[in-house]
Amino acid sequence: MNSKLNRSDIYLLLAYFLISFSIQSYKYAQRNAYLREYLIDFPVEALTLTTSIAIFVFWLIPRMVEEKKYLRYTIVGLVVMISITSIDYTIGFWTGGNDWSKFPLGLEFVRLMIDKSAEEMAFPFALLLTKKFYEGQNNLLKIEKQQKENELKLLRSQIDPHFLFNNLNTLDSLIDSDPEKAKEYINKLSLIYRYLIQTKDSEVMELQEEVNLARNYIFLIQTRFANDYQFDLALPELADDLFLPTGALQTLLENVVKHNKPQHQPIKTQLSYSANSITITNTRSAIQTPEISFGTGLENLKTRYRHFTDIPVRIRSSQDEFSVSIPIIKLTS
Repeated sequence: MNSKLNRSDIYLLLAYFLISFSIQSYKYAQRNAYLREYLIDFPVEALTLTTSIAIFVFWLIPRMVEEKKYLRYTIVGLVVMISITSIDYTIGFWTGGNDWSKFPLGLEFVRLMIDKSAEEMAFPFALLLTKKFYEGQNNLLKIEKQQKENELKLLRSQIDPHFLFNNLNTLDSLIDSDPEKAKEYINKLSLIYRYLIQTKDSEVMELQEEVNLARNYIFLIQTRFANDYQFDLALPELADDLFLPTGALQTLLENVVKHNKPQHQPIKTQLSYSANSITITNTRSAIQTPEISFGTGLENLKTRYRHFTDIPVRIRSSQDEFSVSIPIIKLTS
């Protein structure tokens, strides 16, 4: 909770006092109050009431919650209410020209001060406390939103540093052996990096765009490893309102290569489509590669998905196959 009165807090209290004093002025006029009651009672009431509310909203309640000493601060609150209200009441008793022999004393005075302070403070206190609560909630939501945006940007930036190094090595060997293939390889590689640059701040992208990226990425894999990896994209024409986290398919294809080393037969991978998900299934090799993932694999993808949907990323693993199903995100207006 903000520990200071801001401009809107002051406007809220001023509006309350304007209405309250207008009603009191009418009552004063009906009983022919003294001029000094108008001149002294209203400023004193505004000062004491504002002081009481400020103490409760910005000091006492936050300290009570923080320290969890409820009895201590309840007693302190009663003392504050009685003390400040007694000033207002005593001054009002004097300005009204009352008989001092009738001034309440002892427990009767304490009871009267508690009743009077509760009556006077209840409405403005509730207004201000409710306002500060919703301001705090809005600030919390903004902070959470910014934190999620920062997390997404961080996760998107975690691209395997080996990716560029490996592709440059492949390109170097192609330049001498197959210049035409090298040109095509450069084109596909540039398309991938252009896509990564253009979408670096995008949380999700159209499914069709992600599939296009996957096709370019598969070309790089097959050029680098020849027939060691085989891919089947069983995907129909895709609608425009379907989305995936940016780079999701590339991450899964990257994992296929990273964690499976062909031995006697190629690693076969199939991309299949259903109404609600994309599934990538690959055969598993007996030899698992020892490469480190640098946090860019499935855990990264699972974390990103939690920002968009409650539907989990589903993983099925057997001795011969490994399958990952990722939900398709449908954005609605």
